[in-house]
Amino acid sequence: MSEEVRLMKGNEALAEAAIRCGCDGYFGYPITPQSEVLETLMKLKPWETTGMTVLQAESEVASINMVYAGAGCGKRVMTSTSSPGFSLMQEGVSFIAGADIPALVVNVMRGGPGLGTIQPSQADYFQTVKGGGHGDYRQITLAPASVQEMADFVDLGFELAFKYNILTIILADGLIGQMMEKVVLPPYKPRRTEEQIRKECPWASLGKTPDRKRNVITSLELEPEPMEARNNALQEKYALIEKNEVRYDEFMADDAEYLFMAFGSAARICQKAVEIARAEGIKVGLLRPITLFPFPYKRIQEHLSHVKGILSVEYNAGQMIEDIKLAVNSNVPVDHFGRLGGIVPTPEEVVEALKTKIIGK
Repeated sequence: MSEEVRLMKGNEALAEAAIRCGCDGYFGYPITPQSEVLETLMKLKPWETTGMTVLQAESEVASINMVYAGAGCGKRVMTSTSSPGFSLMQEGVSFIAGADIPALVVNVMRGGPGLGTIQPSQADYFQTVKGGGHGDYRQITLAPASVQEMADFVDLGFELAFKYNILTIILADGLIGQMMEKVVLPPYKPRRTEEQIRKECPWASLGKTPDRKRNVITSLELEPEPMEARNNALQEKYALIEKNEVRYDEFMADDAEYLFMAFGSAARICQKAVEIARAEGIKVGLLRPITLFPFPYKRIQEHLSHVKGILSVEYNAGQMIEDIKLAVNSNVPVDHFGRLGGIVPTPEEVVEALKTKIIGK
């Protein structure tokens, strides 16, 4: 079967991929710069072709609770939003984590704090990767750096969510959501039958089971001992994810004396910065985390034998740098370079920051 190739925005590619990857339901609310996800789904009307439910909720709070309900039934359900909307979802996100059920949330970041700007940002790292709601929980976080990855990570996100019964986040910056690139769309997957869901998700709440019992989905425990046991089980799961699911990409890093670290579209800028610096005789490479949780601590440590310094490049005041410092543990200099307010740095600015913040020290 020949590949289906389109020129699309990142948000449009994600919506197309959701339909093709067997998504049962999307519940969302429009907010720039991710509104094209809902707009594309409404335009394509997948309820007429695959049976996928698409609903504009009355708010982000409503949409995440609809996701919670659908996920509790073992369905492939998702929502998408942008930074202030994701803030509103945090209670529901924590409930989903506490209930130990799979779901997919897309956050296409914009600037803040508050209403901020509709321009690109990467300032939701703390809110997303560290868990913005209450309780000791984590969520798998995938950071796409291309329109192709916006499409690819939908299927991967659902795969990881159901493998570990966990919330998976696709954390994209506004630039990735809005930019247009060539994308190879995934083939169509059949939606699962109720019988298949019962077999794959025996915990799902789908009415009474054959033995006349009813599964109850909840994050509530009234006694401390069961609550501690539930939390310990979650921590064991997160440790297993950290062991098995670290993903990263590298560019000219094997012989690098210096290292850029960046995710999302910032990594693309850093790739060009690597080429500029190399032309000037500076041996620098790029390490791009694809999973922000689990974070590639071990891979960073493997570079410390030949790296003299690391520059974290982010569209924020310095958030991912905290995880880099945990991996490095003061063995080499680590510094941050970023632009705020929706300003995207140039590759030349990144090279200059490397010279002044890392090489010059």
